Parts: sequence; C-alpha cells; structure tokens
Amino acid sequence: MTSDKSNLLSSREIQSIQLWISKLKRYKDLSTEEKVIKCKRRLKFSYNVIGFGKHRIVYDLNNGYVLKVAITRWGIENNKTEYNIYYNCPEHLQINLCPVLEHGDGWIIMKKADTNIPVDSRFKDKIRKLKKEFINHGIDPKDLWSANLALSEKLEIIVIDYGNFQKKDE
Repeated sequence: MTSDKSNLLSSREIQSIQLWISKLKRYKDLSTEEKVIKCKRRLKFSYNVIGFGKHRIVYDLNNGYVLKVAITRWGIENNKTEYNIYYNCPEHLQINLCPVLEHGDGWIIMKKADTNIPVDSRFKDKIRKLKKEFINHGIDPKDLWSANLALSEKLEIIVIDYGNFQKKDE
C-alpha cells in the first residue's frame, strides 16, 4: 500500500515526486547519469544526493533517514519490493534489513546506514549464512553483495538495498 502522505516529506516534496514519476516514460532512453540530473532538477530538493544506481537516486534527509526516488519504472518496483519484503519477512531476518519507515508511489524512506562491510573471511562467511537464511525463508536475495550492505552498531550485517530480492511465491 502506498501513500501520498509523509511525516518526513512536505506535501510539495511529495507532489514533486509524483510529477517526476508521471514523466518517467519521457526519460527512458537517457543514460543513468542523465536521469539523475533530470530528477535532481525536477525535484529541486535541498537534500544532498548520497548515491544512485541504475533505477533509483538516494537523498540524505539529514535526520538519520534516506529517501530513495525511482528514476526508472524498475525503480518503482524496487521500492515496492523493499517495502513488501521488510514488512512480510520473519522477524529474525527483518533485523538484517534496513528498516523502512514510509513509502509512496515511486519513493521510500529508510534508516540511514553509514558503515561499509569489511572485506574479510569473517564477514564473507556471515554473508553466505545470511543468504542461506533468506533462501530458506522463500526469499531470493539477488544483489546480496558488499556495496548493498552495511554494519549495525552491533556489527550485524544490514542489507541497505534489497530492491532486487524476490519472494519465491511471486
């Protein structure tokens, strides 16, 4: 279920995102970098962009949360997937997913996670075990690699980008 209301975004920001999403088709043939530029110009947010991928741009809301806005139709689906997986997976797996606070059509707000995963055998083993756990619970953890991971304060692995995960029953 999506919403056009937010506790963290203003109604103007929501309207800007809705307008951007309604125009996505117009930009489908542009490169990712060109889409990011167009999105930033259209939204006119004061927030800093802290990253982007093929399908979404990520803004730092400066309050411990990030805003992911779709820059492709697939990005809209990535946001829906993150929301659905977060709220429909077992609790013991949910603690390894970056928490979702709010979402709407084409956007999602999640907790910000800063720490990168060290590339050593201890964390590689933890990642393998986590992948197996997701699979055992009917979730295909596509894109489970270090760039999409962070560490919690307790040094637990947190998946910060799980938009390409897939529930096996879907």
